[in-house]
Amino acid sequence: MSTHDRLVRETETSRQAFLSIPIIERALRGEVTPREYIVFLSQAYQHVRQTVPLMMGMGYHLPERLRWMLPAVAEYIEEEIGHDQWILDDLLACGADPERIRLAPPMRSTELMIAYAHDGIARGNPVSFLGMVFVLEGVSVALATRAAGALQTALGLPKTAFRYLASHGALDVDHVGFYEQLVDRLDSDEDRRVLIHAANRFYGLYGDIFREIDAVTSESP
Repeated sequence: MSTHDRLVRETETSRQAFLSIPIIERALRGEVTPREYIVFLSQAYQHVRQTVPLMMGMGYHLPERLRWMLPAVAEYIEEEIGHDQWILDDLLACGADPERIRLAPPMRSTELMIAYAHDGIARGNPVSFLGMVFVLEGVSVALATRAAGALQTALGLPKTAFRYLASHGALDVDHVGFYEQLVDRLDSDEDRRVLIHAANRFYGLYGDIFREIDAVTSESP
């Protein structure tokens, strides 16, 4: 069994738990309020702005046996630069104040996911970051391909408010094959274990962000 096939199989329980989160179920049906979408974008900005620094950190901490990953890491970095600005542009199209959101601290759950990602790279095994890539890209594909159009219609927002979600999903469909080839080159049982462990953790951590979004937006404004 390939590493990617094993990754998919051994994270399926975590994936199903993530997809059963009420706000995710509503999003996939296009049943999200404008406030929920804005809070989602604000937290997406917080972790997306960390993507390039995280990838740089991954490249820096790669051990000698994994130096063959550097070209792939460099390609990811080049592709990801500017995605945080897409989100700020979407927020502006939604009528939100992107500057206020840019300066705001992340929610607790978002901060914890970011911290876990940095810690896994610096203290543990940098392959752990690929677990985060697996979860976030997989979720963005699902939301973009299954929910973006319905959300736009339901929220009554212009197409310019969905550049991050729609474009990121289209890009990540292309990333899937690239990602599979990358992880399938991992030939160490320890690296595979770290990858799968991290992916399971990130499903939980990313799910907590959506649970907190649900809790925050359920409160009175």
